[in-house]
Amino acid sequence: MSRIANYPVVLPEKVEVTLSQQEISVKGPLGALTQRLAPNVRIEKIDNRLEFKANDRSNQANAMAGTLRALVANMVSGVTKGFERKLTLVGVGYRAQAQGDRLNLSVGFSHPVVHQMPKGIKAETPTQTEIVIKGTDKQLVGQVAAEIRAYRSPEPYKGKGVRFAGEQIVLKETKKK
Repeated sequence: MSRIANYPVVLPEKVEVTLSQQEISVKGPLGALTQRLAPNVRIEKIDNRLEFKANDRSNQANAMAGTLRALVANMVSGVTKGFERKLTLVGVGYRAQAQGDRLNLSVGFSHPVVHQMPKGIKAETPTQTEIVIKGTDKQLVGQVAAEIRAYRSPEPYKGKGVRFAGEQIVLKETKKK
């Protein structure tokens, strides 16, 4: 049995969970999320917790029980606290500006880069060189952060580009004569 699936997901009092045959819905103060269920995993709601069990003894069912438990735990955490990812811009003239559901980036191209934020994701710019991406869906927050980083990922000689906060870039030594 998956060790992760052995731990139940404890539901805070502000969170409502709706189970159906094909999906689970989690509703909380920050929004609502849904997830499709695997056919070989059984979810039981007991008091204020959810327990995940594999229907059979196959490796696939065991793996899906742990995966589904982790996804539902992230959904519960997302609708109560939310998730955020911080990015920093390193480079002369590199700037970011959030305008509604768009993020304008000046990252060394001849034109500004405009990134459209998907529904449920907000971008904030506390300073011109910092970007904070917030949302309830952990996977979507990470995906948007990766897309923004991909516009100008850090280069290995000077380290210029868009980085995740706290990311260490190993700089290469320049060629010697």
